[in-house]
Amino acid sequence: MARRPPVHEMITSKKAPKPVGPYSHAIRVKQPGEMLFVSGQIPIEVPSGNVFTGDIKRQAEIALTHVKSIVMDAGFSVDEVVKCSIFLTDLKNFEAVNEVYQRMFVGQMLPARAVVQVSGLPKGVGVEVEAIAIKKAAAADELFKDEDFR
Repeated sequence: MARRPPVHEMITSKKAPKPVGPYSHAIRVKQPGEMLFVSGQIPIEVPSGNVFTGDIKRQAEIALTHVKSIVMDAGFSVDEVVKCSIFLTDLKNFEAVNEVYQRMFVGQMLPARAVVQVSGLPKGVGVEVEAIAIKKAAAADELFKDEDFR
């Protein structure tokens, strides 16, 4: 049986820390429209690889910088991020993390977002951020060119 060509590819950023488990930095979906799924990023300092567990704002800055680096290294822009999920070990840190988040995502078209409290995160950190992006070039007309959808 012949294998179909993959509709996705693995993305690795040299500006983000190596994954701490069996996962990719991100997966780019090429069909039907180009999408990017960024794995959860935690505050690991690059290039040292040290885990930062101090000030929650700094943790958020580091994690969001990794998300941004991965998005950009995959050929997307931050403006193409359509969904973020933020995991916190303490919702009391919501405002502090939100303050940092607002500096990365500005403008009229803000991504959808979920913020949830979890009982723990890898390496004892207080925040993890994941994201989904979709290429602006993948217009709805291109996705729905079949007459059945009109």
